[in-house]
Amino acid sequence: MKKSVLFVLAVLAHHLSVAAGIPIQPVGEKVGEDGASNCVYQISANGIKIGYKLIGAGQPLVMIVGLGNTTDRWPQEVVDALSKQYQLIILDNRGMGYSTANDATFTYKLFADDVIALLDALQVGKAHVLGFSMGSTIAQELLLEYPQRVSKAVIYATSTDGSRVADVLKGKAPPANSPTMQIVWRQIEATTHWKTPLDRMAKVANQVMFLVGTADEVVGVESSKNLAATVPGAWLAQFKNGEHGLMAQTPAAFAKTVLAFLDIDESIPPSGR
Repeated sequence: MKKSVLFVLAVLAHHLSVAAGIPIQPVGEKVGEDGASNCVYQISANGIKIGYKLIGAGQPLVMIVGLGNTTDRWPQEVVDALSKQYQLIILDNRGMGYSTANDATFTYKLFADDVIALLDALQVGKAHVLGFSMGSTIAQELLLEYPQRVSKAVIYATSTDGSRVADVLKGKAPPANSPTMQIVWRQIEATTHWKTPLDRMAKVANQVMFLVGTADEVVGVESSKNLAATVPGAWLAQFKNGEHGLMAQTPAAFAKTVLAFLDIDESIPPSGR
């Protein structure tokens, strides 16, 4: 009951602040700055400390990085373009960058819970989501477990079978001989167990775009194609010769594609016939 009341209050606060054009205010402790002089904050939530940045103004857009990445993985050109129209909430996944970890077994549900815990702390009831690689699978989990908290979702470089992706990553990842690499291997283990429940994805009502490079050697293109055919009304954007890091290959076109999707309301009311 308590969580339901808090959620309703968060939604009301979010809608009132968006309607009034009031930017989301940071909460928690300032713990640093990034290379572009953006402040980094930490909150205590879901059993850990979550590091995040707020950049820009407008409707909130949560950006979730991939396996082994920190918030700096997002190209500055992409951040600059998106932050002109949206207020970006960019977080480190648990155990990476400014986010800590505990002994809890890593799962995609746990990662999604971290995102929701951050939104709750910021009193954001609903936000757009952009997830890259592991972050794209976290975005899938958000759509499945917290659809009411997601406006539109951009799912970039995703997979429906984490075990295949984990096999690729195991051949690339160094041994777990440092705290950071231990976290990376825990992320890989979580990835090993991910299988997209396609029957549930077929019921997703949110507006979703799947974005992938045709030369992505980490996740391939079939998962994005299959999911785009599964989620009702989903968009599919394929970048010819785009690799896993296509957002760095062509940041301007990447950002333009994301903005085009977020800016268009493609829902058409029934004609009544």
